[in-house]
Amino acid sequence: MKHIFFLLLFIGFTSFSQQSLPNITLLNSEGKSISIKSNCNEKDKLYVFSFWATWCAPCVQELDAISDVYDDWKKELNIELIAVATDDSRTQKRVKPLVNGKGWDYIVLLDTNQEFKRSLGISNVPYLIVVKNGKIVFTENGHTPGGETELFEKLKELK
Repeated sequence: MKHIFFLLLFIGFTSFSQQSLPNITLLNSEGKSISIKSNCNEKDKLYVFSFWATWCAPCVQELDAISDVYDDWKKELNIELIAVATDDSRTQKRVKPLVNGKGWDYIVLLDTNQEFKRSLGISNVPYLIVVKNGKIVFTENGHTPGGETELFEKLKELK
């Protein structure tokens, strides 16, 4: 019993440690291969990955809300938002028209087999991860209206 307790304690502590980005390549909305690790390696830059899907209303609301303030964020922070669409092969064709219709100024990557999402242990969307110097420094699950203001404050702390 004592060994089980220490094993669970160890697992708990390791789950909170900083995790590195996986070495995964995804397609962007134009069909070009993008390596996650090699394209997100600028020193001290914050990379915000927003995992979303076209069928997820809170996801679209979150990306819309961030879009409204994203230019202001970029003036104050060295930041890049990457919208990772987790739509499967049936709904993937909706991604590009939705992004174009919304006018989002984000890099959009397609995680159609959800390899990236699974590698990070993400179970549902919307889900944000913030990466700095190759390490995940912040995560957030779910979206609430006005949450982009709290996120911006957190990003300023991380810069």
